[in-house]
Amino acid sequence: MEHIRKAFDAVATVYDSQREFIIPDMRDYYDAAVWAAESPRNVPAILDIGAGTGLLSALLLEKYPASTITLLDISEKMLAVARERFKSRKNVFFQIGDYSQVELGGHYDLICSSLSIHHLDSGDKRRLFGRIYEALSPGGIFVNADQAEGETPYFTEMCRDYWDDFLRTGPLTLIEQMEILKRRDALDKNEKLSVQLAWLHEAGFSDVDVIYKNRTFIVTVARKV
Repeated sequence: MEHIRKAFDAVATVYDSQREFIIPDMRDYYDAAVWAAESPRNVPAILDIGAGTGLLSALLLEKYPASTITLLDISEKMLAVARERFKSRKNVFFQIGDYSQVELGGHYDLICSSLSIHHLDSGDKRRLFGRIYEALSPGGIFVNADQAEGETPYFTEMCRDYWDDFLRTGPLTLIEQMEILKRRDALDKNEKLSVQLAWLHEAGFSDVDVIYKNRTFIVTVARKV
């Protein structure tokens, strides 16, 4: 995970400003994740894993302003941006660490992640889903806004072409585009959506669904009874 930490340390200061030009229909994507984050409690305890600069956490705090939220990420520089974002909030906490290895703690009412888990190897993804299940309280929700491989190589290539076209037609410079594509090729380890859903069921989640899909970009939700 050290290479991942270094990669995101390097882009921490420009991460937020580039997001909307990297993720197609980014606002709809994040809106779906927040919509799915239905807590059984009015003031939920939330864990954001791979929280980065805190984009998703900020939206969740709009929905649950009194909630306690912990941002966990391996990149100190990404969390430094998040600390500045939430400097006036007393209910936001930060933890530096590799969430595929460190204890998640618990019990949380809501665990979320955005654009992070796809960096893990398949085995680590599968184990993480089980650890998330254990860290949730009964009735707790896991929302994952992430990426998925196509179900066949044909659809993987179609989705990749769509994403490449989106990058090319945006305002990012050619150098910025090349850096993003280089980072994608080096770090992304996407898994099929069908496999991810199976792993969530295997982890013990009873209610599992896909509530958003735009080619590569997906939002899944899973509830612990």
